[in-house]
Amino acid sequence: MSGWFVHIDWAEIGQAGLDTLAMLGGSLALTILFGLPLGVLLFLTGPGQVWASRSANGALAMAVNLLRSVPFIILLIVMIPVTVLLVGTSLGVAGAIPPLVVGAAPFFARLVETALREVDRNTIEAVQAMGAPTRDLVLRALLPEAMPGIIAGATVTAVALVSFTAMAGVVGAGGLGDLAIRFGYQRFQTDVMLVTVALLLLLVQLLQMAGDGLVRHFTRR
Repeated sequence: MSGWFVHIDWAEIGQAGLDTLAMLGGSLALTILFGLPLGVLLFLTGPGQVWASRSANGALAMAVNLLRSVPFIILLIVMIPVTVLLVGTSLGVAGAIPPLVVGAAPFFARLVETALREVDRNTIEAVQAMGAPTRDLVLRALLPEAMPGIIAGATVTAVALVSFTAMAGVVGAGGLGDLAIRFGYQRFQTDVMLVTVALLLLLVQLLQMAGDGLVRHFTRR
């Protein structure tokens, strides 16, 4: 069995795992930071809502749809000049985070919008009838009521980001995906490929379990 894993450098595997976690953590935090308000705006400017505006909602929806429709591998390449401008490099963990956020934030925004649409209309009307400003409507009614759906959406987004980090290895972003491509694919080291894929699958499973646990915790019975 030991002969099967002759190409494995566990120190390199460990560093690649840390790089993947750094990319995932940084990009997920920024995705939520930008995607959550974008999803709220999509909802509030929709038909029948407090800021209903066909033009504003149409512009936001078009921007979100355009970004969501670009294959991530293409987005990585197209964004290289912007990434260099923002973080000074297009390589490594720092160089991967901007395209990861641009690719995931519109996706998460749509999931947030969907979760907000599931909030009981009577709850929204009751808060509006009490004369609450839009800020209180969002912070005290919409977000708390939609929290399980938002967490579920964040979990789906996190799992998608894991696959995005793997693809980012194509442009030298580092992480487990980079190892799988450089050694597992280009050098035909099957043992490296198997280990990196197993670790990515384990990471996805842990993310899904954590997300499901949080959804159960915040779901109001």
